[in-house]
Amino acid sequence: MENQTSCCSTVSVPVHFELPKKAESNLPVIVIGGGPVGLAAAAHLAKAGQRFMVLEAGPAIGHNVSQWGHVRLFSPWRFNIDKAAQALLEKSGWTAPEADRLPTGNELVESYLLPLAGVPELKPFIRTNAKVVGVGKKGHDKMKNGERSSMPFIVLFEGEDGLVERIEAKAVIDTSGTWNQPNPANASGIWTQQEKELQDKIVYNIADNQTFSGERFSGKHIVVAGGGHSGINTILELSELEGVKISWILRKKRVEEAYGGEEKDALEARGQLGARIHELVDSGEVDVYTPFRIEQVQRSGEGISIEGEWKGERFVIPAIDKLFVNAGSRPDFSILSEIRLDIDPVTESTAALAPLIDPNLHSCGTVRPHGERELRQPEKNFYIAGMKSYGRAPTFLMATGYEQVRSIVAYLSGDLEASQKVELELPETGVCSISRSPAATACC
Repeated sequence: MENQTSCCSTVSVPVHFELPKKAESNLPVIVIGGGPVGLAAAAHLAKAGQRFMVLEAGPAIGHNVSQWGHVRLFSPWRFNIDKAAQALLEKSGWTAPEADRLPTGNELVESYLLPLAGVPELKPFIRTNAKVVGVGKKGHDKMKNGERSSMPFIVLFEGEDGLVERIEAKAVIDTSGTWNQPNPANASGIWTQQEKELQDKIVYNIADNQTFSGERFSGKHIVVAGGGHSGINTILELSELEGVKISWILRKKRVEEAYGGEEKDALEARGQLGARIHELVDSGEVDVYTPFRIEQVQRSGEGISIEGEWKGERFVIPAIDKLFVNAGSRPDFSILSEIRLDIDPVTESTAALAPLIDPNLHSCGTVRPHGERELRQPEKNFYIAGMKSYGRAPTFLMATGYEQVRSIVAYLSGDLEASQKVELELPETGVCSISRSPAATACC
């Protein structure tokens, strides 16, 4: 080990760690998050000859994707691979998966993200077990102006040994996502201590029937809260277990709003999802409570009970053995408390994106492409990209994230014309919901 100070202040790195050279600056661009969008950013930075480092909090690349690895995407491989990333992979001898096949999350990691992280242009510049704990400007807290715009960013992160390391950067791209910040069961969106103390009974991930054996849940009552695709996937997984009673809580006025376009959906896999849940409900295998707004979750004997408003009246669902909450997620800005941000107060997205992605107005088929210009923050050369840039809005597409970082890197590299172009090919998303309304969720 040796101390590298030419681009990274007081950070210990392996001897082989040499950042790509860039004439105008010795400082790297820091990418926070080693998921699909973060690695796409790295690929574009490598292509542009920019110095960079990727910091992934998990023990391996694509760690968050692995948490829903059993789930199959709606869009085929051809929409899930970034072009700059593909060029690097093919240069290393990689064979692309069948373009029209639908990958699972695990396949996305194993067949795409891990090989990408292993190419020589990226591998030396990726750190795993590197949890970012703060981003700021050198010598300037949030209140201080002075020479702020000309000062480098300071990124602090905890390494595998628990020690905090410090890196100076000329730009930061935060692609850390929202996976680890689920919304609570409470319809008001407020986390209560009571709910936090029931984590042995509540799951916020998508169920995997390979994890939960039929014997373990035989005769049990499981409730799923959430009317989007995550909730539907959870119900479909649990329905394959023997002897399980499933109840489904939705806030929608009618359960039919959750079925989507079914056979009319241009994304066949998404349409099939709606058709399958439609069949389960019609067969009586799933008890539906809608519209139901959860007000309280509390322990009851060996299980839990849910109290809320159902069809305008107080109602209690008792004797619940396990509750799956698939109510979306929200961004965490705690590591950015010293960065000047412009965040929309409703969607919690980058402010300029809000009118383009507000799920009260748009579905995943009506969000238009956007790039660096819409993602700019008051803090020059700081960007939030990927799922986190959408805040609480569920209309994000992976391909949209790839276009975001392509545009950002072009701008950071001085190619203003390229940064303003739209180079995005999206699947024909067709019908996201019957009413083409807030029922839509992420399409890919």
